Amino acid sequence: MGEIYPDLFPEGMDKSMVANFVDVAARDLAEVLAPLPSFNCSTLNVNSDKARAFADKRTMIANNYIYHSRLQSQMYSGADWYFTYGFLPIHVEPDFEADLPRIRIEDPMGVYPDFDRFGRCVAYAKRYYKTIGELAVEYPEYAPFLLGRDGFNQDTNSMVEMIRYTDKDVTALYLPSRGNFVLNAAPNLLGKMTVYIAKRPTIDDEMRGQFDDVLYVQLARARFANLAMEAAEKSIQAPLVVPSDVVDLPMGPDSIIRTSNPAGVGRVRLDMPPAAFQEQAALQAELRLGARYPEGRTGNIDASIITGQGVQALLGAFDSQIKAGQTILGETLEDVLKTCFEMDEILFDKEKNVRGTAQGTPYELKYTPSKDIKGDTSIEVRYGLMAGLDPSRALIFSLQALGADLVSKDFIRRELPWNVNVSMEEQRIEIEKMRSNLAAAVTATAQAIPAMAAQGQDPSMLIQKIADVIERRRKGDTIEAAATAYAGRNGSARHTGSS
Repeated sequence: MGEIYPDLFPEGMDKSMVANFVDVAARDLAEVLAPLPSFNCSTLNVNSDKARAFADKRTMIANNYIYHSRLQSQMYSGADWYFTYGFLPIHVEPDFEADLPRIRIEDPMGVYPDFDRFGRCVAYAKRYYKTIGELAVEYPEYAPFLLGRDGFNQDTNSMVEMIRYTDKDVTALYLPSRGNFVLNAAPNLLGKMTVYIAKRPTIDDEMRGQFDDVLYVQLARARFANLAMEAAEKSIQAPLVVPSDVVDLPMGPDSIIRTSNPAGVGRVRLDMPPAAFQEQAALQAELRLGARYPEGRTGNIDASIITGQGVQALLGAFDSQIKAGQTILGETLEDVLKTCFEMDEILFDKEKNVRGTAQGTPYELKYTPSKDIKGDTSIEVRYGLMAGLDPSRALIFSLQALGADLVSKDFIRRELPWNVNVSMEEQRIEIEKMRSNLAAAVTATAQAIPAMAAQGQDPSMLIQKIADVIERRRKGDTIEAAATAYAGRNGSARHTGSS
């Protein structure tokens, strides 16, 4: 800040003395917006097992693109850029080493997108700066042209502007300062744009960051802090006032001043006017208002409004920003995943064996794009009804909705604000219930032994089978495996007896 506005900061104090409110608010918003939505491929024929299996496989393929691209870790920077710059470029690029599409989020600094009347990005340019030496090493075939007559016997650290241009036909790198000299160009094999822009809502075509209008308020706060520090320093080092009968003025600790008027010895009072502190509070309030950042996010809540409705009113503006960002990013990520499907089918159509984690569940997948995608690039991207809520509030809301019979359990599982493999989790729950019932059945069978003995029956065979089940469980077998072994031997014994 001191480099941009050097006249507003004193020498030796070129850094801001107040908290960087813009950075704090941007990071907080980004950390709430960054968690990824759920990616699910659905089918129109829900009664067909084959169609559901086809959709589930495409879901795992899409989640592998996300996992391979490390998109979640990129989103923390991407969400920050989205709020700070007002837009976020997302690339789909071929990874020829892994034979997979790769999703890359790019810093919007130096980006110039072009849109058609429908808001679709039709051309994209990104400006970079590199040294002549770097370009000569990266493109040795053009080194004589880049370095000129002097070759490497010159300042190779001088910067050169480089532009990467992308549209539906070509991707090119060129140097505007060297007569638009093209360093590299490659045709776009997909025949469509592979760059998508998530834009914040605006009333015109200009993309603005959320904090563009409050930067000067933050600057004024920093300036006030410097003035307050200067006033405190002057107050401490204020001039001394002594009576007129003082001839010599000794300085230093334990000095003795001889005067008939001791009350007249002291420093000149230089008090700061109260209006200065009021102005600082007003600037802080204007900063929060302009940034749409509620005071409750930092824990500064007035005790008079600490109620559910009061806190909800304070955080309402914050939640609405997150919801709007989730809607925009969800639509953009849907287009990105569709392009990933197309790129995988066109450029990397061969059998692949991939491993990853989808919705908290590890998986191993073997697929061929032309067979398992088959031109169906449809995908559903959902942040969920409870996205943005903390886990405790989301759980309370879901339990209340279930108790009132408003929604089904399947709906709640799909809307939870954390990753859950719905189909796999439903299978696990059913297996746990059946295991509990099976264990209860074994326990009930053991409780029937006294009744059998009282009726004169021989329970030794039953005791032996239950002991065998216990032994198998002790060795690590599941309850169903132990019960199956028991039922198998019991059936064979009956078959032998009948024969």
